[in-house]
Amino acid sequence: MEEQYKKQLETKENLIKTLQDSIKLKDNQLDTIKDSLQLKDEQINILETSLSTKDAKIATLEKTINLKEDQIRSMASTSVDENIITEKDKEIEELRKEIELLNDELAKADEDLEKLENENEKLRKSGIASLESKIIDFSNQEITKSEILEEMRKIIQESISSVTIAVPKIDDLQELYLYEVRSSVSIKISCEINPGIEEHVELLDEYESLDNISLRHFDGADRYLLNRDGEELLMAIIGKNENNHLVFRTKDPAHIRLLNPLVMDSWLRGRKI
Repeated sequence: MEEQYKKQLETKENLIKTLQDSIKLKDNQLDTIKDSLQLKDEQINILETSLSTKDAKIATLEKTINLKEDQIRSMASTSVDENIITEKDKEIEELRKEIELLNDELAKADEDLEKLENENEKLRKSGIASLESKIIDFSNQEITKSEILEEMRKIIQESISSVTIAVPKIDDLQELYLYEVRSSVSIKISCEINPGIEEHVELLDEYESLDNISLRHFDGADRYLLNRDGEELLMAIIGKNENNHLVFRTKDPAHIRLLNPLVMDSWLRGRKI
């Protein structure tokens, strides 16, 4: 029997590790997308600045051309050396070529900008799709202790024949309103019970006075577990931060069959006070 429980615990640990690896991979993917978006945003800003600079340069060149053309017209109306006019014409032609080159660069920059914006949009959509994935990342999920106990209380009220419960401490049971559960429902509870704390002793006496409730001391104060009638299961694993709990609830028989040994583990490892 001990070997069987060891295998079940090993299966559970492998499942948790797989979930953790999957969550870590998704976090890395999102970080990569965010970095790519930031890089492309920077490239777009650089291109837009370059476009503005080139536009300003073209405007300046066009003003210079207009000025030189005015100078040539003024020279043509007077007796000016033909060589000077020819030289001015050459300068204007060079300026026009420079403008043409700048226009080509602008057209290429426009194409690059459009390409970057399209890639950026795809990345944003990809990032949103990742965030909307059905796989929930609980690494920083805010689910409070009171929310978990409230959900457990609702499930317990639907019980017909039996309930198995694990909570960190016996005083957490006060939030479950166990006195309201029908006396025909058998309730097994594992939690931390400290004989040195007067409130714990008083609560133990109260609950043990009820024929349908059995309690055992279990000092693994890292979980909230509930199995209702073998038909519904809720699990909440306490995280590093106060309100960061990994929580899920299921009525799927396959889920319950695989995970119920973890619920029973708390009861079997517990001891009577």
